[in-house]
Amino acid sequence: MKPNMGTLDRIIRTLLAVVIVALYFTNTISGTLGIVLLVLAGVFLLTSAISFCPLYPLLGINTCGNKK
Repeated sequence: MKPNMGTLDRIIRTLLAVVIVALYFTNTISGTLGIVLLVLAGVFLLTSAISFCPLYPLLGINTCGNKK
C-alpha cells in the first residue's frame, strides 16, 4: 500500500477521532449514534496511523505530497 494521505489530512482525522471519543465518554453522544461514531473514530485513527485510506484510490484522491 502506497501512502495516499498527506500530513494535514492525517492531523484532521486524528483530531476528529479525539473529539468524537471525548464526546462519547462525556455522554454528549450516546446510543446507536455514539457506537457508530466510535467505530468511525477508530477507522479515522487506523487510516491516519498507516497513511492509507482505502476509499481514496476508488475516488481518485491522493492528498499525499508524492507525485506520480
